[in-house]
Amino acid sequence: MAMASTRAPSSAGSLAPGRRTLRPRSPAGLPGFLGLSPSKPTLRRPLALVSGARPCPPLFRCAASSSPAAARPASAPRFIQHKKEAFWFYRFLSIVYDHVINPGHWTEDMRDDALQPADLHSRKLKVVDVGGGTGFTTLGIVKHVEPENVTLLDQSPHQLEKARQKEALNGVTIIEGDAEDLPFPTDTFDRYVSAGSIEYWPDPQRGIKEAYRVLRLGGVACLIGPVHPTFWLSRFFADMWMLFPTEEEYIDWFKKAGFEDVKLKRIGPKWYRGVRRHGLIMGCSVTGVKRERGDSPLQLGPKAEDVSKPVNPITFFFRFLVGTICAAYYVLVPIYMWIKDQIVPKGMPI
Repeated sequence: MAMASTRAPSSAGSLAPGRRTLRPRSPAGLPGFLGLSPSKPTLRRPLALVSGARPCPPLFRCAASSSPAAARPASAPRFIQHKKEAFWFYRFLSIVYDHVINPGHWTEDMRDDALQPADLHSRKLKVVDVGGGTGFTTLGIVKHVEPENVTLLDQSPHQLEKARQKEALNGVTIIEGDAEDLPFPTDTFDRYVSAGSIEYWPDPQRGIKEAYRVLRLGGVACLIGPVHPTFWLSRFFADMWMLFPTEEEYIDWFKKAGFEDVKLKRIGPKWYRGVRRHGLIMGCSVTGVKRERGDSPLQLGPKAEDVSKPVNPITFFFRFLVGTICAAYYVLVPIYMWIKDQIVPKGMPI
């Protein structure tokens, strides 16, 4: 793929010695985050996931061999649905991402727990972190793998500037690129990791297909993302803002892409792990193994995302405002539910 040196202006300092940076051209010349779309698929949710009374399943589970998840119907618009909008969204969010977002919803313990299924057993493994943003997940990877063997890819230059400032990532190759159109040859990496990125992809199946393509024979893909909420108000905010797949959808996407030995592990911050019945944000770590060389057997049409439509500043402001409300909801409600359960019997109003 042709590489381009164009990038958005940044206030970050110069590149530290020993750190390599490559930048492919962003789609339609717009540097943004990982492929937002003008549409968000409406999900069909099995009754078992909607019920808050079901018992908690085992931590690990293998992909069921029964019927796959139903095909995704026509999509509905999301509030952030355009690459350029995402560019400006992450331009501001990158300022507080490591200090405000991660401490509550993506902790170091949670990250290390989610990376365990990736089986980073050797420092010689060649690993790509797709949608790595500020490098928080990459920091967990370089605990087990030599930084020179790790590639960090993201479409937000502002997030990547934060990653470049982390001394532990010195030697990591940093690339601006698209998760659904990876700038790597087929059969390149031993491990594919992507954490907190799939919720922004316009076509998750395409991104997982790319994960299969760039892995070598026997390689493992580890995709970490949110799970669709069970509580009705949580579902309302989740569906309006970004993609929250069901557990069945994760497994189905992996199997369709050609992965075998697909497994799903539930993850979540310890401080609200026990309140899943309220439908709050929980996540999962899904892994699959590539058993055959070459590209994925799945055939998809061309990407349909429109990245040329200009952004209306007023519309973007209201979308950003709604997004802030959604974010506040997902921070405050878990705290409320946890405090409530400590004070009054479960199921009683407070």
